[in-house]
Amino acid sequence: MGKVTGFMEFERLSEANLPVTDRVKNYKEFVLHLTDEQAKVQGARCMDCGIPFCTTGCPVNNIIPDWNDLVYQQDWRAAIDVLHSTNNFPEFTGRICPAPCEAACTLNINDDAVGIKSIEHAIIDKAWENNWVVPQPPAHKTGKKIAIVGSGPAGMAAAQQLARAGHHVVVFEKETRVGGLLRYGIPDFKFEKSHIDRRVEQMEAEGVEFRVNHAVGENVSAEDLSKDFDAVILAGGAENPRDLPVPGRELDGVHFAMDFLRPQNKVVAGDTVPNQIMATNKHVVVIGGGDTGSDCVGTSNRHGAVSISQFEVMPQPPEKENKNMVWPNWPLKLRTSSSHEEGCDRDWSITTKELIGENGKVTALKGAKVEWKDGKMVEVPGSEFTMKADLVLLAMGFVSPMQKVLDAFGVEKDARGNAKATTDGVGCYTTSKAKVFAAGDMRRGQSLVVWAIREGRQCARAVDEFLMGSSSLPR
Repeated sequence: MGKVTGFMEFERLSEANLPVTDRVKNYKEFVLHLTDEQAKVQGARCMDCGIPFCTTGCPVNNIIPDWNDLVYQQDWRAAIDVLHSTNNFPEFTGRICPAPCEAACTLNINDDAVGIKSIEHAIIDKAWENNWVVPQPPAHKTGKKIAIVGSGPAGMAAAQQLARAGHHVVVFEKETRVGGLLRYGIPDFKFEKSHIDRRVEQMEAEGVEFRVNHAVGENVSAEDLSKDFDAVILAGGAENPRDLPVPGRELDGVHFAMDFLRPQNKVVAGDTVPNQIMATNKHVVVIGGGDTGSDCVGTSNRHGAVSISQFEVMPQPPEKENKNMVWPNWPLKLRTSSSHEEGCDRDWSITTKELIGENGKVTALKGAKVEWKDGKMVEVPGSEFTMKADLVLLAMGFVSPMQKVLDAFGVEKDARGNAKATTDGVGCYTTSKAKVFAAGDMRRGQSLVVWAIREGRQCARAVDEFLMGSSSLPR
């Protein structure tokens, strides 16, 4: 633990952001990690709580109290070793994870959780600054070959673990760059892609081979992968978006969120994207109140939208959760992102009834207020409204991974269209097809980056056991 009385002496300190007027001018990250002294004080707040719920609240089971104490002691070198023991990419989670560990923190009972995410962010940045993140090539090669389909966080985590176990790993990515939804689904102002590039360099030095522009079902045969490799891991992201079946859906100016976000990320990376969807000088309506919708808001602000409205069909969450009812589990409560702070009108319990257009282009949205009664959505009489809309972005989540990959391998699916595979017991992460495994969004559906890393690591161990009979990789 940190200082014995630290949680009583010191208040929580959140990371600072650059001013809105500065940060909306570009696509650079604007969250500033804690100074050494600030991180030390925050580490001191970690209490000897007996049962550290933070470690179970964290999907990768980070050993949080240990590295909090090491930061308090200013032993940064040991802190990164402990952090890396459970998490291959803490610079990813330290920036974009919603921090379920903090919701589970014992101090969160009084709304004053330890700033775990900010400490993690400071540790990994310190490690990169001091060149402590180095390749760890295996001492011996096994001669086994593993194909990984998808280079997002699940695929990257599995690849790194298996390469370090001595296997030859080839990662197949359909895009021109490695990273999957981590690269193309998350705006650079939240997560600059140099963090991925550094890890790719490290992993290549460890023996991982990346093949971009390789899409299963197009220029890569599932049959060939199954024949040429000793094991295959399906680790693609959940990219099949939920649609909005209303009149006017076909109008020009109505797009899925990823069709808006992905091109912008490519432009930031230096690519030329013809006919890029822009929010400049437009009245933008974002349908969907989650993280993807928030990313659309932040990107629209940087494009220079005239106005931005975000609608959510579910009721507005409470500003404060009932801790006695939900702690240490993840609470439903109102969350305001940095993108919302940059400018956005939000409303809840809104249903879209129709999209109105002229000459084939969307010009307005017709909606109404709804109430939820006995689990059913009921329109509020007299609440119908019409508002101007030049660009409508559908950010209502993702229903499943891309089916053509699963169909190409012929694996059995669950009721939600994901690859069917368990995470327990002998044969975990295996699909219905021999030597074909599934992890991350491909197995569990749309989820968090930290869940993808967990499943990639665990799947790597399962594959190692399958190939070698036993494994020294962590569970």
